[in-house]
This record gives sequence, C-alpha cells and structure tokens, in this order.
Amino acid sequence: MPKAKETVLEIDLGALTHNFNYLKSKLKPTTKFLAVVKAFAYGSDSIEIAKHLEHLNVDYFAVAYTKEGVVLRDAGIKTPILVLHPQPVNFNTIIERCLEPSLYNAKVLNAFIKIAEEQSQANYPVHIKFNTGLNRLGFWENDVDYVVSKLKTTKSIKVKSIFSHLAASEDKDEIEFTNKQIEFFKLISKAFENHIGSKPWLHLCNTSGVLNYSEAHFDMVRCGIGLYGFGNSAKENENLFPVASLKSVISQIHKIEKGETVGYNRAYKAKGFEKTATIPIGHADGISRIYGNENGYVKINGCKAPIIGNVCMDMIMVNISDINCKEGDEVILFDAANKASDLAESANTISYEIITSISQRVKRSIIK
Repeated sequence: MPKAKETVLEIDLGALTHNFNYLKSKLKPTTKFLAVVKAFAYGSDSIEIAKHLEHLNVDYFAVAYTKEGVVLRDAGIKTPILVLHPQPVNFNTIIERCLEPSLYNAKVLNAFIKIAEEQSQANYPVHIKFNTGLNRLGFWENDVDYVVSKLKTTKSIKVKSIFSHLAASEDKDEIEFTNKQIEFFKLISKAFENHIGSKPWLHLCNTSGVLNYSEAHFDMVRCGIGLYGFGNSAKENENLFPVASLKSVISQIHKIEKGETVGYNRAYKAKGFEKTATIPIGHADGISRIYGNENGYVKINGCKAPIIGNVCMDMIMVNISDINCKEGDEVILFDAANKASDLAESANTISYEIITSISQRVKRSIIK
C-alpha cells in the first residue's frame, strides 16, 4: 500500500466484509443483522460503509439522529433505517424520508402518533424501546399497559420491534446482571405480545451480546463496534480486523538542547539533546489533549514516538531522538497492527472515543 503523504483516514472495506461475516457466523440463519452506522459509521464514512453493507445484504441500519438517516437516504440507501434517538421536531422528516423511529417515552409516542395521523399514515413502522437496566432511554415494565392502550386507539402506526440495550455485556464480572436484563426483557416482551395480540421482532444484543450471549440473539441483533474491528475483549479483537487506519507524515524535525521546551505553555522540557518531529494532526482532528505529555504515542518506521507537550489544534510534536527518520516519512497513529484500542488505553480511554472523534476535515481514502 502506498505510504501516506498527508493526514488521511484509510477505510478498508475488505476488513468490513470480514467483520460482518464473522459476526453473522455467530447467528442462526433466521436472525436478522442490524448494522449501527451512527456517528459517521463510528468515525469512518457512513455512506461508503452503508453502501458496502447494503451490497452484503444487511437487513437493517441504525443511526442515532434523524439527520444521519437523511444523509443515507440522500446517498441512495434503500435498506430500513432505525433512528435510535429521534426528537419530535424531526418526526415529519422521519416520515418523509421513510425512517423508522424508536419510541421510548409517552411524549415521543404521543407526538409521533399525532404526526402520523395528520399525515394519514397507516401501519407506519415504529420500534418500542424498554429500559431493562441501562437507565438511559426507554419505557418501564409498568408502562406496557399504557403503550398498548395508545396503540389500540390508532391505525397510523404498527410496532415493528420491541428492543432494549444491554449495559455490560462485555464484562465478565457482570454476567449475573446481564442475565437479569435478558430475563427482564423476555418478561416485558411476553406481556407486550399478550396485550397486543401480535409478535413484533425482538432485539437486545449489541456486539458483545452477540459474542457472549447467544441465547439472547432473538429475532435481530445490533452490531456497531464489532463491525469496525473491536470485540471488547483481547480474544475477540484477534478475530476482527480494524476498518480504519489513521496516518500522517512528518512535517518538520527539530533538534533541541537540554532545557529547551516544546509547545504551548512550555509543557515539555528536553532532558538532554533531543530530536522532535512535528506532525499535521491535532485536537481539531480528533487527537485529544489527553494524548499529550507522553500519554499517547505514534509509530514511525516501526518505533514508538511519544507525543510530547500539549496537543495543538492542528499539530502534535513527538520525540524521535532514538528513531531513524526524516521529514516526509509516514506516521501511524493507528492501523491494523497498531490498534486504536492500544492507543486509547495509553490515555485511559476506549477505542470508541478515539475512532468516533476523527474530524470530518481529515481526508478519507476508501480501500476496496
């Protein structure tokens, strides 16, 4: 592969295919696969990712907000799209663009019914979310009767699925809690089905749920981080390929004497004669200030170069005193060999945060 000549995020669609097929291999043939492509497909490129997954016959997409779904529709995506956190102000747009809302409390349920009736909709597909322990969004168990009573007053909407979200499916210390969530979800779903007289799809599992709780796959699963190459465990990370690689170049090399300082607020002081390299990427590109002051690092010619001083808006400086390199050489922030999860751990954060933070001003390069 050609070396980077500027800051670029390379997106490997072959890795995406591998991850999709690996996760699907964990499912029964009848279990549907929903791909989560929110937040620019976890910081990559939602349009390219969605188009490729559509080509692979994915069953559903999910986005966080209405605008993200509109972007996919504008790009020609035809696959059903679930909007996980819709706001009532966007309900007209949701219907206009054939998006499907998650309805998670009385306010949004009533507001969507009102809009659907005003637009003379019939059996518009909606998804009812219940809270089983994450305590973020969702109706409570004792809301089942209320939800059903509202549904029986209108023909404008029809429940396509009932779903919830696992809170700690990757954590072996929380197996008991997760099992309680699964059983709670079963009870809620059964009560709902008994009241409404039909059987909507059920879905509960995220990536870690898919990998760790096969008994809870139900009718559909929702995979996000796993599609992009991370399985939330060292073992599963070996079975998945990171889709995104963030690369840059050395813009300039400096030689500094003992006691000289580097960057804003003179945050780094040279311990002796040292060489530093300046790289054109900064916190405006998604490399947070938490990676500064030797918390994070880059790879140059296979060697670790710690980030020194404070991360600037558009640049970082790294210590290359022991590295044989020159201006224009490629710099790896993360790739398949030097994973984003490793860089994230160096600053006590998670892979989700760094990959979803990559700014849209960083050039995307699609590898097909």
